[in-house]
Amino acid sequence: MLNLVRTDSKNPDFLKMVKELDQTLKVTDGDDHAFYNQFNALDRIKNVIVAYDSGIPVACGAFREYGPRSVEIKRMYTKPLYRKRGYASAILEALENWAIEIGYNKCVLETGIFQPPAIALYKKRKYDVIPNYGQYSGVGGSMCFLKYLAAS
Repeated sequence: MLNLVRTDSKNPDFLKMVKELDQTLKVTDGDDHAFYNQFNALDRIKNVIVAYDSGIPVACGAFREYGPRSVEIKRMYTKPLYRKRGYASAILEALENWAIEIGYNKCVLETGIFQPPAIALYKKRKYDVIPNYGQYSGVGGSMCFLKYLAAS
């Protein structure tokens, strides 16, 4: 049974999964890892969701404020043995709902062009590809997305 827990960036299960995520990204990002990693500091992340399957931490995601009414989705990760079960989609939906609850109406995010599962997830969840924003402008290895949120 999947249990989604709202927490913050100090959660030990979240921190362990972020380390796993960073190890994975070191490989997929290659020489560009240091560039991307500088934008993944946890000190500005206050809103985290950790997914537990039968009490085992299996996936996570977070957001941080990006603008007055927008958030940036960060640190999405599912452990390899638990992929293709809909956990990332559940986390993303929960993050969107949480953002709506506290007054945000837009999500932006960046992923790498060498992350086809992530790209597929965001397209499935109705995120639109946009020109690379902010620090990702002009970065060929990045792909940025936007979704306007509507309260249900």
